[in-house]
Amino acid sequence: MTNSERAHFPWVLTVVTALALAVLIALGVWQVRRLAWKEGLIAAAEAAAAKPAAPLVQILAEGGDLEFRKAVVDCPGLASAPYVELRTIQDGEPGLRLVSACRAAGRTWLVDRGFVLETISARPPEAVSEIPTRITAEIRAAPPPGPMTPPAEARMFYGRDNAAMARALDVQGPVEARTLYALTSSNPDWSALKPSAPPVAFSNNHLGYALTWFGLAGALAAVYAAMLRRRRKS
Repeated sequence: MTNSERAHFPWVLTVVTALALAVLIALGVWQVRRLAWKEGLIAAAEAAAAKPAAPLVQILAEGGDLEFRKAVVDCPGLASAPYVELRTIQDGEPGLRLVSACRAAGRTWLVDRGFVLETISARPPEAVSEIPTRITAEIRAAPPPGPMTPPAEARMFYGRDNAAMARALDVQGPVEARTLYALTSSNPDWSALKPSAPPVAFSNNHLGYALTWFGLAGALAAVYAAMLRRRRKS
C-alpha cells in the first residue's frame, strides 16, 4: 500500500465495521450457548415430568430440582379448606382457579385445586377439618404477577402472588415459592372443579436468533468488502 493509498484508506469506517462485526458475532455465539442451555432445560423438564408420582416427603428427601415432579400429597382438610380465587383463562374460557394452603412434609404450600368456569357460581363448602385429602400434584414455579396486574380484591387475585395469597389465607410463617398444581380433584363429588397444571410453553427460538446475528455479520462484511473494491477501482 502506497502512502497515497494509506492516506485515503477508510480507517475510521474499518474500525467501526470491525467493532460491529465483533458485536454481531458475539451475539450469535451467545444465542448458540442459550440454545444449548434451553435444550438442556427442556430435556430436564421432560425427564422430571416422565417420572412416576412419589410421596412428597420422598421427593424432598431425594433433593435436586423439584420442577415438574409429580407428588402424592396428603393435605389435612383440603376438601373444605378456605381458598382464594385467581382469575384466568383456560382453553379460551374465562374462569378462576381455587388456591388453598396445605401443610405437608413439614412445609406450607399453596395448592392450586383446579379451574372453575366463570359461569358457575357454586363453590365447595368451607369448614375446619383435619380429615386428610390425598391428591396427586405437579410441583411448579409460580410466575410472579406482571407490572400491569390489577391489585387483589379481598380473596380475588389477578396474578399469582404466593406471598399475598398466603396472607389472604391467614397462613402463619413462610410459604413455599413453588405451587402444587392438583392433577386429581380435592372435591371429586363436584365435577365443576377441573384439576390441571398449566401447559408447558418453552419458547426455543435461539437457533433463529443466532442465524440472524451471523447473517447480519456476513452481510456487513460483504458490504464492507464491496465498498473497498469500489474505492480501489475509482
